[in-house]
Amino acid sequence: MNVLFSNRDLKRLILPLIIEQFLQCFVGLADSLMVATVGEAAVSAVSLVDTVFLLLINVFAALATGGAVVAGQALGRKDEEGGCAAANQLIVFVALLASLIMALIYLGRGFLLHTVFGDIAADVRESSNLYLLIVAASIPFIAVYNAGAAIFRSMGNSRVSMISAMVMNAVNLVGNALLIFGFHRGIEGVAIPTLLSRVTACAIILKLLSDPQWKLHLPRPFSFRLNMASLKQILYIGIPNGLENGMFHLGKIVILSLVASFGTASIAANAVANNVTTFAYLPATAIGYAMLTVVAQCIGARDYDQARLYTKKLMKLTYLALLISNGIVVLITFPVLHAYHLSAEATQLARNVILYYCLCCITIYPPSFSLPNALRAAGDVTFAMIAAVVSMWVFRIGASYILADWLHWGLFGVWVAMTIDWLFRGILFSFRYLRGTWQDIAERSQPS
Repeated sequence: MNVLFSNRDLKRLILPLIIEQFLQCFVGLADSLMVATVGEAAVSAVSLVDTVFLLLINVFAALATGGAVVAGQALGRKDEEGGCAAANQLIVFVALLASLIMALIYLGRGFLLHTVFGDIAADVRESSNLYLLIVAASIPFIAVYNAGAAIFRSMGNSRVSMISAMVMNAVNLVGNALLIFGFHRGIEGVAIPTLLSRVTACAIILKLLSDPQWKLHLPRPFSFRLNMASLKQILYIGIPNGLENGMFHLGKIVILSLVASFGTASIAANAVANNVTTFAYLPATAIGYAMLTVVAQCIGARDYDQARLYTKKLMKLTYLALLISNGIVVLITFPVLHAYHLSAEATQLARNVILYYCLCCITIYPPSFSLPNALRAAGDVTFAMIAAVVSMWVFRIGASYILADWLHWGLFGVWVAMTIDWLFRGILFSFRYLRGTWQDIAERSQPS
């Protein structure tokens, strides 16, 4: 059998992805620690606004996944010209859509602050407004950066996106320290470096993609015209994936409104717990990106046996990596929470949800979030979207109101509802993969 990816290839693909994810999580944690020195109102404001921005960023990342899958399948077929066309269309479409979304964010700022975020304290609303005004300008830049990074990953080159992320995070971290501690700025001390870092990362990734040495690169001169035939292939995967991610994070915003009703301590505890637990699932995210790349190229080569082989190998690796990462998170939880200087109530709430999260992450996270990447790489995106959206709204949101509100479990009930959602979708994705429906879909979508 002609092996498409050796163990060395997998290592070279996965390790930079893990480093990149770690850097993003570390900078996010460092950001939140710096903001914590300003006060709980600032922590709450960043949490509220970033939840909306994460919704948008993940939608664009999902569209980028569509382009990465199409480009990866093209490479599997040895069709580099088709892959470059897909890369070009992805960058153009994402840039246009992100610019439109940015404009809508500014126009709908009042709706976000007064309706979506609900009845929040005046100081939290004021900080949220300033943070939103600055960071919203970065939406097109982070969207294009994510698209470019996805293109490099589809080539099996994760080192470029890792280095770009290192530069972006360095700019962000140094800028935060300089403005918050050097110039004693408040919420704007976090917002301005975020904007500058994303502009920098976007410029770097576009410069690198313009180099014809890469199998996938942007043409010279760059074409700003949309090619509907190429774009249709990307959107076939990107739209369901984007809707799935969008509905997922929209549901999180709905739940955040519920959390906000529990008071500032719960908002702050939820924000801190979200920052800390990103380290828990970090390796699963990295390996999930690798699975998209590897399985997509197997599908393009019509080698479904290798697609199964690599899926099984990467799932085993995911479980092992999560065992290690969650063990580390449990060990660092107490000193990290102490560093936040939260109230006793917020600290206790955060501690409870973090420890519960780690237990569930080790056991039920992989089939819920890693395995469906194999389905997406094969083009089986509609089922993944429907299963995830139904599970989100029925279990995560429905159970959140039952457990947190009606049964008065508070913030902990919200996190329990989240894991019920994981369990349900994990069962669905496992059955779908084992039935092999994805192979039939992949075969039908391949050019004759």
